[in-house]
Amino acid sequence: MITDPFAAFYDQEITVRPYLGSGAYGDTYGAPVTVIVLLDESATLVRDRTGAEVVASATASTGPDAPDAPPGSEVTLPSGRVTTVITQSRHGAHPLSLPTGTDWTLA
Repeated sequence: MITDPFAAFYDQEITVRPYLGSGAYGDTYGAPVTVIVLLDESATLVRDRTGAEVVASATASTGPDAPDAPPGSEVTLPSGRVTTVITQSRHGAHPLSLPTGTDWTLA
């Protein structure tokens, strides 16, 4: 089993409420989960899941044990600001035997 060599860089705590869907009473979310991440709060032009260009205000990166946070999930940053997930990316470098990880692009 490979441990995450990047874990020492995860220094910010965020709270994620996974988006479950929309119903008759509006959007529904799962239970809040606290995640330790590497947080980059800089504006970046990205594309959302529909292909539209939007401005992301932050990117959160974490290791392989991250909860699922599909687009629309609610995230509370260390500053207390509440934002939403634009995209979720799970990645890994399996041929290099590096651990997988997760990135969230935040509105």
